[in-house]
Amino acid sequence: MAGPDFETQIKQLKATMHTIEQVLDLDAMRAEIADLGEQVAAPDLWDDQANAQRVTGRLSALQGELDRFTRLHGRIEDLGILAELAAEESDSDSMAEAEAELRKVHKAVEQLEVRTLLSGEYDSREALVTIRSGAGGVDAADFAEMLMRMYTRWAERNNYNVEVFDTSYAEEAGLKSATFAIHAPYGYGTLSVEAGTHRLVRISPFDNQGRRQTSFAAVEVVPVLEQTDEIDVPEDEIRVDVYRSSGPGGQSVNTTDSAVRLTHIPTGTVVSCQNEKSQLQNKASAMVILKAKLLALKKAEERAQLDELRGDVQGSWGDQMRNYVLHPYQLVKDLRTDYETGNPQAVFDGEIDAFLEAGIRWRRGADKAAVS
Repeated sequence: MAGPDFETQIKQLKATMHTIEQVLDLDAMRAEIADLGEQVAAPDLWDDQANAQRVTGRLSALQGELDRFTRLHGRIEDLGILAELAAEESDSDSMAEAEAELRKVHKAVEQLEVRTLLSGEYDSREALVTIRSGAGGVDAADFAEMLMRMYTRWAERNNYNVEVFDTSYAEEAGLKSATFAIHAPYGYGTLSVEAGTHRLVRISPFDNQGRRQTSFAAVEVVPVLEQTDEIDVPEDEIRVDVYRSSGPGGQSVNTTDSAVRLTHIPTGTVVSCQNEKSQLQNKASAMVILKAKLLALKKAEERAQLDELRGDVQGSWGDQMRNYVLHPYQLVKDLRTDYETGNPQAVFDGEIDAFLEAGIRWRRGADKAAVS
């Protein structure tokens, strides 16, 4: 038999996996996968391309989540067998291999366990992300585009579909703003910790004198709403503007006024969509975004009222939440959790799981402190 410590750790891993299985409700996940599978098999699925993309994307993401759990469960079972055989045969090489695998499995279980911390009302929803360039001129616009690439690369690494609703390009380079959905289970709960102001320090590639530039970009994350969500928006509270879609450099994407901008007059909330060729489709997509943002605004107002009643100002650490420093040294640091890495390039290539995990744990701790 393997040593008692090894055996105990494997038992603890199995117990943690059992808890994760209950929290994730794998039976419900399997049922949804079966239902989505039937929808994908329908011959008329692609008659509505937008719906087909959502269905296939959701199916792919859920299947990926289930496969991830199943593979990890299998690795723990195999690990127990490997350790037991290594101990019985006094095989030091096999035992070393088992110990190395144990460390890897521990890390994988910890990452999966973070999902159990996502118990908020909308945490299980998919995420709607908006990025806006802030102070810093063309560097800020370039930074906004770097952040969009960072999140889309993260989605690609996890086999999540990304649906771009609107991109507003800056004149010289980069983005003024962009809005896109990441179709991932618990996408909102996971990415909501990214909301806030991001700060970049580097030698500006747009400054012919090679001076250091500090620039900012704002990230907003709201949950994608479902048809059952109650958010009433009277038509007389919305102003609708149509315009011609455009791409980088102002080049026309099409020759009709198909892009749509919606303004919610009472709150001043403005959203736009230009990813579809049809004005009606763009208006429908823009309405989805508007309702999501209005719901988030409503929830923020409710939280502010509760904080006022509590007299609680903790957690108001300021909008700036992460620094990306490329000069005079290489560092990405989260100002809330103090998690940091000296490899900014990997972060911009989508390796942000450690930041997300630290942010989720930090938020859970802040929530517990707020109610105590």
